[in-house]
Amino acid sequence: MSENISLTGLVATTPRHLVTQDGLPITSFRLASSSRRFDRAQNRWVDGETNWFTITSFRQLAINSATSVSKGDRILVTGRLRVRDWDNGERAGTSVEIEAESIGHDLVWGSSVFTRTVLQRDNDIADASVAVMPDESGQGSDIEELDEPDDAERTPGNRKRAMAS
Repeated sequence: MSENISLTGLVATTPRHLVTQDGLPITSFRLASSSRRFDRAQNRWVDGETNWFTITSFRQLAINSATSVSKGDRILVTGRLRVRDWDNGERAGTSVEIEAESIGHDLVWGSSVFTRTVLQRDNDIADASVAVMPDESGQGSDIEELDEPDDAERTPGNRKRAMAS
Protein backbone atom coordinates (compact mmCIF):
# COMPACT_ATOMS: atom_id res chain seq x y z
CA MET A 1 0.00 0.00 0.00
CA SER A 2 1.37 3.43 -0.90
CA GLU A 3 -0.73 6.57 -0.37
CA ASN A 4 0.16 10.23 0.15
CA ILE A 5 -0.53 11.44 3.68
CA SER A 6 -0.09 14.59 5.76
CA LEU A 7 -0.02 14.44 9.53
CA THR A 8 1.05 16.29 12.64
CA GLY A 9 2.58 14.85 15.75
CA LEU A 10 5.29 14.75 18.35
CA VAL A 11 8.81 13.48 17.58
CA ALA A 12 9.01 10.57 20.02
CA THR A 13 12.60 9.39 19.48
CA THR A 14 15.91 11.11 18.85
CA PRO A 15 16.35 11.28 15.05
CA ARG A 16 18.91 8.74 13.82
CA HIS A 17 21.07 9.93 10.91
CA LEU A 18 23.30 7.70 8.82
CA VAL A 19 24.97 7.69 5.42
CA THR A 20 24.99 4.43 3.45
CA GLN A 21 28.11 3.03 1.77
CA ASP A 22 26.78 4.50 -1.49
CA GLY A 23 26.64 7.98 0.10
CA LEU A 24 22.85 8.15 0.56
CA PRO A 25 21.92 10.21 3.67
CA ILE A 26 19.01 8.77 5.69
CA THR A 27 17.34 10.16 8.81
CA SER A 28 14.57 8.35 10.67
CA PHE A 29 12.56 8.77 13.88
CA ARG A 30 9.26 7.72 15.46
CA LEU A 31 6.30 10.09 15.45
CA ALA A 32 3.34 9.93 17.86
CA SER A 33 0.19 11.41 16.35
CA SER A 34 -2.95 11.86 18.48
CA SER A 35 -6.22 13.45 17.53
CA ARG A 36 -7.99 15.78 19.96
CA ARG A 37 -11.65 16.56 20.05
CA PHE A 38 -13.93 18.66 22.21
CA ASP A 39 -16.24 16.50 24.32
CA ARG A 40 -19.37 18.59 24.92
CA ALA A 41 -20.62 16.22 27.62
CA GLN A 42 -17.43 16.73 29.68
CA ASN A 43 -16.99 20.31 28.45
CA ARG A 44 -13.27 19.76 27.78
CA TRP A 45 -10.75 18.61 25.17
CA VAL A 46 -9.94 14.88 25.20
CA ASP A 47 -7.16 12.94 23.49
CA GLY A 48 -8.03 10.20 21.04
CA GLU A 49 -5.96 7.14 20.21
CA THR A 50 -2.26 7.65 19.50
CA ASN A 51 -0.97 6.36 16.17
CA TRP A 52 2.74 5.59 15.83
CA PHE A 53 4.67 6.11 12.59
CA THR A 54 8.27 5.59 11.55
CA ILE A 55 9.30 8.66 9.55
CA THR A 56 12.18 8.18 7.10
CA SER A 57 13.75 10.91 4.98
CA PHE A 58 16.43 10.68 2.29
CA ARG A 59 19.02 12.90 0.60
CA GLN A 60 18.82 16.65 1.32
CA LEU A 61 15.70 16.29 3.46
CA ALA A 62 17.58 13.76 5.62
CA ILE A 63 20.50 16.15 6.09
CA ASN A 64 18.27 19.12 6.93
CA SER A 65 15.94 17.18 9.23
CA ALA A 66 18.88 15.66 11.15
CA THR A 67 19.99 19.15 12.18
CA SER A 68 16.51 20.69 12.54
CA VAL A 69 14.29 18.12 14.24
CA SER A 70 14.71 16.99 17.86
CA LYS A 71 12.90 14.63 20.19
CA GLY A 72 9.88 16.46 21.63
CA ASP A 73 9.35 18.78 18.62
CA ARG A 74 5.85 19.19 17.21
CA ILE A 75 6.08 18.76 13.44
CA LEU A 76 4.12 18.36 10.22
CA VAL A 77 5.05 15.60 7.78
CA THR A 78 3.92 14.96 4.21
CA GLY A 79 4.93 11.78 2.45
CA ARG A 80 4.08 8.35 1.15
CA LEU A 81 2.37 5.92 3.53
CA ARG A 82 3.70 2.37 3.55
CA VAL A 83 1.95 -0.34 5.60
CA ARG A 84 3.88 -3.60 5.71
CA ASP A 85 3.32 -6.90 7.48
CA TRP A 86 6.43 -8.53 8.89
CA ASP A 87 7.42 -11.81 10.47
CA ASN A 88 10.85 -12.57 11.90
CA GLY A 89 10.09 -16.13 12.98
CA GLU A 90 9.61 -15.26 16.65
CA ARG A 91 7.18 -12.37 16.29
CA ALA A 92 4.93 -10.92 13.61
CA GLY A 93 3.39 -7.49 13.22
CA THR A 94 2.60 -4.56 11.00
CA SER A 95 4.80 -1.51 10.51
CA VAL A 96 3.43 1.86 9.45
CA GLU A 97 6.05 4.02 7.77
CA ILE A 98 6.04 7.42 6.10
CA GLU A 99 8.66 8.12 3.43
CA ALA A 100 8.83 11.88 4.00
CA GLU A 101 8.65 14.35 1.13
CA SER A 102 8.60 17.38 3.45
CA ILE A 103 8.97 18.02 7.17
CA GLY A 104 8.44 21.24 9.12
CA HIS A 105 7.79 22.53 12.60
CA ASP A 106 4.13 22.92 13.60
CA LEU A 107 3.86 26.66 14.23
CA VAL A 108 0.66 26.23 16.25
CA TRP A 109 2.96 25.19 19.10
CA GLY A 110 5.85 27.65 18.70
CA SER A 111 7.97 29.71 16.35
CA SER A 112 10.83 28.66 14.13
CA VAL A 113 13.75 30.34 12.37
CA PHE A 114 14.47 29.19 8.81
CA THR A 115 18.00 28.94 7.43
CA ARG A 116 18.26 28.06 3.77
CA THR A 117 20.97 25.61 2.72
CA VAL A 118 22.81 26.07 -0.56
CA LEU A 119 24.68 23.45 -2.54
CA GLN A 120 28.27 24.41 -3.22
CA ARG A 121 30.05 23.44 -6.45
CA ASP A 122 31.66 20.41 -4.83
CA ASN A 123 28.14 19.21 -3.80
CA ASP A 124 28.75 19.85 -0.10
CA ILE A 125 26.11 21.65 1.91
CA ALA A 126 26.83 25.20 3.08
CA ASP A 127 25.20 26.49 6.25
CA ALA A 128 24.75 29.99 4.82
CA SER A 129 21.66 32.16 5.04
CA VAL A 130 20.75 33.49 1.62
CA ALA A 131 18.25 35.81 0.01
CA VAL A 132 17.10 35.63 -3.60
CA MET A 133 17.31 39.09 -5.11
CA PRO A 134 14.71 39.82 -7.84
CA ASP A 135 16.03 40.93 -11.22
CA GLU A 136 14.30 43.47 -13.49
CA SER A 137 11.64 40.95 -14.52
CA GLY A 138 10.75 40.34 -10.86
CA GLN A 139 12.22 36.82 -10.95
CA GLY A 140 14.92 35.69 -8.54
CA SER A 141 18.36 35.73 -10.11
CA ASP A 142 21.33 36.24 -7.82
CA ILE A 143 21.88 34.78 -4.40
CA GLU A 144 23.36 37.10 -1.81
CA GLU A 145 24.64 35.92 1.56
CA LEU A 146 23.17 37.70 4.57
CA ASP A 147 24.85 38.31 7.89
CA GLU A 148 23.48 36.10 10.64
CA PRO A 149 21.47 38.14 13.18
CA ASP A 150 22.65 37.96 16.76
CA ASP A 151 20.42 36.29 19.36
CA ALA A 152 18.82 39.60 20.39
CA GLU A 153 17.63 40.17 16.81
CA ARG A 154 16.01 36.71 16.69
CA THR A 155 13.53 37.24 19.51
CA PRO A 156 9.87 37.22 18.44
CA GLY A 157 9.30 40.76 19.77
CA ASN A 158 12.16 42.15 17.70
CA ARG A 159 10.92 40.34 14.57
CA LYS A 160 7.46 41.86 15.08
CA ARG A 161 8.91 45.35 15.54
CA ALA A 162 11.09 44.94 12.46
CA MET A 163 8.10 43.78 10.40
CA ALA A 164 5.99 46.71 11.61
CA SER A 165 8.59 49.34 10.67
